[in-house]
Amino acid sequence: MDIVKNAKSSYGRQYRDKLCSPEEAASIVKSGDALCFPISVGEPTLFVRALAARKHELEGVIVNQQHHLCPDYFTKDSAPHIRVNAWFTSHVSREAVQNGWADFIPNYFHEVPRLLREFWPIDVAGTVVSPMDEHGYFTCSLSVAYTMEAVKKAKKVVVQVNSQAPRTHGNCHIHISEIDHIIECNEPLEELTISPISTIEEAIGGYIAELVEDGSCLQLGWGGIPNSVCKALLHKKDLGIHTELLSDGMVDLILAGAVNNSRKQTHLGKTVATFALGTRRLYEFMNENPTIEMHPVDYVNYPHNIGKNDKVVSINATLEVDLLGQCCSESFGHLQWSGTGGQADFARGANISNGGKGFITTASTAKNDTISRIVPTLKPGASVTTGKNDVDYVVTEFGVAKLRGQTARQRALNLINIAHPDFRGELTEAARRMNRI
Repeated sequence: MDIVKNAKSSYGRQYRDKLCSPEEAASIVKSGDALCFPISVGEPTLFVRALAARKHELEGVIVNQQHHLCPDYFTKDSAPHIRVNAWFTSHVSREAVQNGWADFIPNYFHEVPRLLREFWPIDVAGTVVSPMDEHGYFTCSLSVAYTMEAVKKAKKVVVQVNSQAPRTHGNCHIHISEIDHIIECNEPLEELTISPISTIEEAIGGYIAELVEDGSCLQLGWGGIPNSVCKALLHKKDLGIHTELLSDGMVDLILAGAVNNSRKQTHLGKTVATFALGTRRLYEFMNENPTIEMHPVDYVNYPHNIGKNDKVVSINATLEVDLLGQCCSESFGHLQWSGTGGQADFARGANISNGGKGFITTASTAKNDTISRIVPTLKPGASVTTGKNDVDYVVTEFGVAKLRGQTARQRALNLINIAHPDFRGELTEAARRMNRI
């Protein structure tokens, strides 16, 4: 494969001088080194696999990363050799974090680049990039987030040039002069399976869509509820997008004409995101699309930047919410499940926004209606992802509870009204015992 066939000869020579195998790139890692890889689909999997294959040759290597793909060193026997500092756990890293084989770093997503600057050394940074252009630039493609900061700080930079990675616009370019080693790759990019929308998700999406005005600026996470919301918004007009995650549902909104970004106060006419995860259709839509801009997370998720747009609508999911409105969206008691991500960033940004609305969503129950997601108090050890002062609306399949600006009594009553009917009685009694109602 000749990824640089259109490059100017000077850059082409630099490219070929830096070209190497995954094993050669992995050989630069030494015991005690600190590494940094991008979030999810930006992970350079060929490099990571080659590194994992030689883990027993190494001691005390630390990997900093948010949301992981390759499982090869998330095992008990790997910890002395390659240990991970997880900024957000995925299905790959969850067991390792819960068992103490990996560490977890609490963080607001928008602060990760600053935390990298101030607290963590980076000897080697690795990332997936799109093919080089005639000016010697690659793009961070689908995963910008904290990648640019890691590349800037690292002593050595390894890029995995994937011919299938879309070339993206925005503040996401890396020049060949910043790169030490290049791996070529033609593997299909990681895709996110889109599951059918359940009746509960459809109901929640419908409630939210009724409250979304024309001209709103959207942020959505991933999963059935965001997909349901996107489907329910297809008839809206002049919507904008300023989001951490760009997904397939947003492509549907753009193609339907519901999103045109014509009423945004920043990046007028542009869809803004910091990473993307979805299907090949999404990736192909993003390739060389001048209406989509990818920017670092300390810009995209900074609450005051979010709030510069009017009518920001933030939609994120939670695992448990108590009668005061505290939301635990990342743990089951003390067991870490995911991370704060950008939920708190966008909840605050929506509150700053003129006419903004923040929605926290959850099914009313779990485990076949045996557990209520609305509870008197959070479980012992639970992480408060979005605090009571930042929560605006909570939505279940039974309706919408307005919390912002409400008294503790009103909050409890509003939340009980959207709880599953089987649990409303015991929630009412618990609220009385706590003198909430």
